[in-house]
Amino acid sequence: MNDPIGDMLTRIRNAQLRGKSTVSTPASKLRAWVLDVLADEGYIRGYESGTDVNGHPTLEIALKYFDGTPVIREVKRVSKPGRRVYMGAKEIPQVRQGLGVSIVSTPKGVMSDANARAANVGGEVLCTVF
Repeated sequence: MNDPIGDMLTRIRNAQLRGKSTVSTPASKLRAWVLDVLADEGYIRGYESGTDVNGHPTLEIALKYFDGTPVIREVKRVSKPGRRVYMGAKEIPQVRQGLGVSIVSTPKGVMSDANARAANVGGEVLCTVF
């Protein structure tokens, strides 16, 4: 797999289109950090670590809905394996005039765009969520 973050976001998108309450994805530290930001911003209920039938570590993501519609309306991968996108603290874009969130991987950890601006750190823009 070349793009684990893109794979996780696609699994979330597909599960929400099917109306699933949970979705499973292979576990990694970066995926867990991205899920921490999504949970802090209120886009998912949370996640738990576990194992699949073969004994591989997984993350079970509890999706969030409001009146039957998914809370995550749009999720886009910005920085891809073929083209990394780095931005300074003042260059990080606002998503839908601040209604959405950009997830940024900084030297101080993975954080939302607002937290990165407040900490005055830039980094790799992983994805945008609205």
